[in-house]
Amino acid sequence: MEYIISDIHGEYNKFMRLLDAAHFCDDDLLVCCGDAIDKGNESIHVVRQLFSMKNAVYILGNHEYDFAKYFSGVNSQYGDDHKTILSLLQERFPTDGDLLDWDTAKRLCALPKFYETSQYVCVHAGAPMDNQGRLLPLRQVRVEQLVYDRDFKEKTVLPQNSKCVFFGHTPTVYIDPHGRILGYLRKGCSGKKITDYNKIHLDTGVYITGMLGMFRVDDCRCFYANNR
Repeated sequence: MEYIISDIHGEYNKFMRLLDAAHFCDDDLLVCCGDAIDKGNESIHVVRQLFSMKNAVYILGNHEYDFAKYFSGVNSQYGDDHKTILSLLQERFPTDGDLLDWDTAKRLCALPKFYETSQYVCVHAGAPMDNQGRLLPLRQVRVEQLVYDRDFKEKTVLPQNSKCVFFGHTPTVYIDPHGRILGYLRKGCSGKKITDYNKIHLDTGVYITGMLGMFRVDDCRCFYANNR
């Protein structure tokens, strides 16, 4: 089974409850479309969990990208003083920053900017298209467009004749009052398989709605964890 999630934002307990609800196991694959950190209280718990999973792919979101830019800045300022640099990095996560070690920080700065299979593409915020609505080669796209894009969420922006695109970044509650995962079907399709979709909007705005969502590719089923 393949699962896609985005914008966990430090909600470690809800993340783990989702994995339990889906009966996620070692034979499955999980793709996190970025923004696992910030806003919630357990950012580093989430990051360490993702990095500990051999069957997880974790790609860059705007919050990880901002962290990497900050890391670069303090690294330039303090050079080989790793203790001071790490202390400054830990201060960015006031509730569990003490769990951030040097290796984890370096790995956060080296996340891939997208993930692609034969059926779908995972980005954080959006994927650029040509005038015919076809996806442009993602390796040639500036990272800023992939992590900061705010236009791709629009209902009228639909990739044509291409793979399904998974993305997050903007909470769906700004588009649909229920704040659930939104799937955009191709004309005449039922939604029972992943190729039926132009794109799938994953960000359930957990820091607003209290709800975290995850999508299963194999049967197009959504899983949710709410406040208890």
